[in-house]
Amino acid sequence: MLQGTSPLLLMENPFYFISGKIRKMVADGKDYNVSKLELVNFPGGQHTFELAMKFCYGMNFEITAANAALLRCAAEYLEMSEDYREENLIGRTEVYLNDVVVQSLEKCVEVLCTCENLPPIVEELGIINTCVEAIAMNACKEQLVSGLSALDCNGESTELKTGCMEWWIEDLSVLRIDYYHKVITSMARIGVRPDTIVESLMHYAQISLKSIGKCQIWNPARPNSNSGTTESEQKTIVEALVNLLPTLKSSNVPLSFLFGMLRMAIMVEATVACRLELERRIAFRLEMVSLDDLLIPSLRARDSLFDIDTVHRIVVNFLQQIEDEENEDSGGYESDGLASLGHGSLLKVGRLIDSYLAEIGPDPYLSLQKFIAMIETLPDYARVIDDGLYRAIDIYLKAHPMLSDHECKKLCKFIDCQKLSQEATNHAAQNERLPVQMAIKVLYFEQLRLKNALCGSSGDGFLSQKISSGVPSAAMSPRDNYASLRRENRELKLEISRMRVRLSELEKEQVVMKRGMMEKSGNGKTFFTSLSKGIGRIGIFSGPGGGKRRKPRGSEGKSGRSRRYSVS
Repeated sequence: MLQGTSPLLLMENPFYFISGKIRKMVADGKDYNVSKLELVNFPGGQHTFELAMKFCYGMNFEITAANAALLRCAAEYLEMSEDYREENLIGRTEVYLNDVVVQSLEKCVEVLCTCENLPPIVEELGIINTCVEAIAMNACKEQLVSGLSALDCNGESTELKTGCMEWWIEDLSVLRIDYYHKVITSMARIGVRPDTIVESLMHYAQISLKSIGKCQIWNPARPNSNSGTTESEQKTIVEALVNLLPTLKSSNVPLSFLFGMLRMAIMVEATVACRLELERRIAFRLEMVSLDDLLIPSLRARDSLFDIDTVHRIVVNFLQQIEDEENEDSGGYESDGLASLGHGSLLKVGRLIDSYLAEIGPDPYLSLQKFIAMIETLPDYARVIDDGLYRAIDIYLKAHPMLSDHECKKLCKFIDCQKLSQEATNHAAQNERLPVQMAIKVLYFEQLRLKNALCGSSGDGFLSQKISSGVPSAAMSPRDNYASLRRENRELKLEISRMRVRLSELEKEQVVMKRGMMEKSGNGKTFFTSLSKGIGRIGIFSGPGGGKRRKPRGSEGKSGRSRRYSVS
């Protein structure tokens, strides 16, 4: 408010001569009895008005990064342009912003912080955009300096680079999320390294989302002390940070950060698009995920302890990406390297999901429908052996003894008895929790496998059947033929992996048998030594020349073990 005892005194005030707004307000008065002028919504408040008065009266004061934006908005409000005085307040603040502030990243950040409480006029004046572009440009310069230092200093460059990155990343964490979003977007456009942007995003998330406690994650019923505005801001921050993540191919975002953001997105009820984007990024590197990462707590009341649906979607995304990659390569035959890489990732994910199923199995609130849906997500060729799946199902059966016989059969049908190891087969044959039909099936395939192993024909019939069925039909299109061949090729690779596991088991059994015979040998040492050498010649891939020597001992071993596992 500007006061005076008469209009004449107001006209003699220095403000009248250098402020176009004051002149207009005095001129627009209906009479000359006006003795005060009220400045509504003055930018920056009383302190900024006092600085503007000092400027009008010629009093010395310093324009700094803390008051430059305030004074620029006040000067615009008062219309203190060059039309009323040379080097008026508008020109003086513009010179400071363009010549001093933009040269320093710290000063730009400080100016942006002062703009948070200013009216929309600060956006119209271009102060925010000027500071945003200056921050991005200065960060890019720091990046170039650190790169040159790496060439000059070699070993010392790492410390220099780390120090340079830390100081401005720390400075940016004080910005409001909308200004921070503008800064990071400008950095990405100018060419700041994606890894550096990810580092800044991680630091900003750690600072701005630290109020979400772990106790709220595991106890959603706990009353939240934060206000609705804070929750809304946290939701905005999570969605903005996810939107700022660099593309998948340009940066390697840490999986721990992605899972942390996913948990936060679930907590603050972020948009579906935000959560799906995080799930898609995680699925892209699912084979590198640890079991602890997948144990996402569920926040819904009367539900399972862990968020099964989210993990299910991640696995579905992973399989969809593999299918998309295969479709892209459908125009020609892929190389063995690419095929092995894709199949290897699938096998890793298969082991991971089996461990996950075993971890969530003891949950008393986990429904059979969700458990089965999680099992059905992975195809059969994702598992070389079913030991992990058998263990998970056994844990679930133990934790849910009230399941009916029909439900037990429905669950156990996913176990392939031919894909169980010797140890798992022995356990399953004596497992009272399994249905009777399952135990009989396990014993039958164990006897059949033992017979094939001792006769030296394990897998030969299966392989010949696979190869004979792989002849493409003339009625099929070339693309269908190629898809069929790829499918059979994948099955053959899987069967070879299984046979390697079986061979390893037989070799271990042979070592155990040889050691036992040597310990119990005594007077018949020579006989048992020759017997162990004969057993050592038993193998899965037998040659035509060794059949007659192996047959007598093979038949003896077969009859001895068949009496043990035979089913009457």
